[in-house]
Amino acid sequence: MVGVWACLMVCAGGSLPAHAAPLPLEELLTRMQDAYDRAADVKAGFVQETLIKSMNKKQREEGVVYFKKPHQMFWDYTKPKVKKLVIGASKAWFYIPQENAVYVQDADKIFKSRLTVRFISGIGNLREDFDIAYASENAVDGQGNYRLLLKAKGTDLGVSNLKMTVDKESYQILACSFSDAYGNDTRIQFRNIKVNTAIPDR
Repeated sequence: MVGVWACLMVCAGGSLPAHAAPLPLEELLTRMQDAYDRAADVKAGFVQETLIKSMNKKQREEGVVYFKKPHQMFWDYTKPKVKKLVIGASKAWFYIPQENAVYVQDADKIFKSRLTVRFISGIGNLREDFDIAYASENAVDGQGNYRLLLKAKGTDLGVSNLKMTVDKESYQILACSFSDAYGNDTRIQFRNIKVNTAIPDR
């Protein structure tokens, strides 16, 4: 299944000059799929920026995220406050040290309801959930990286559009952005991506 996690995976390919035409869309998606299929685990730093519409406030958070097939995930937020989201095969735990609290939920509900988690885990299938095209204004950015626009086919994902920037050489995702049903805008950037490092289950 092709998802945000699939975009994160390293896939062999030649460099693309900034002025060159982009790959055919289906070929790009196939390379992303191949990369996902070969990856057992992923570790990446992330920066998440959210504009909260109701408060007209911008929130920036940083940390490291870990994924391991089939359904193990750990979002380790380190800035500005420590938070930990751990998702296992059956349960999910959200730990907030400042509140001395842990919130527990069935993992299935997390995977089915949260867009980012769903795609990064590889459960979401882009072709099934979205109509996919290159961005109409520019299919590539100034560095030659691919820019995709995904329009949701239904309303159950909680978003109408999802934007992605994909690295021209590695086919890793460089950024994704979307707006939720409340009008909040979220942008996530990934960096220092490492694949197949034998992340322990613990």
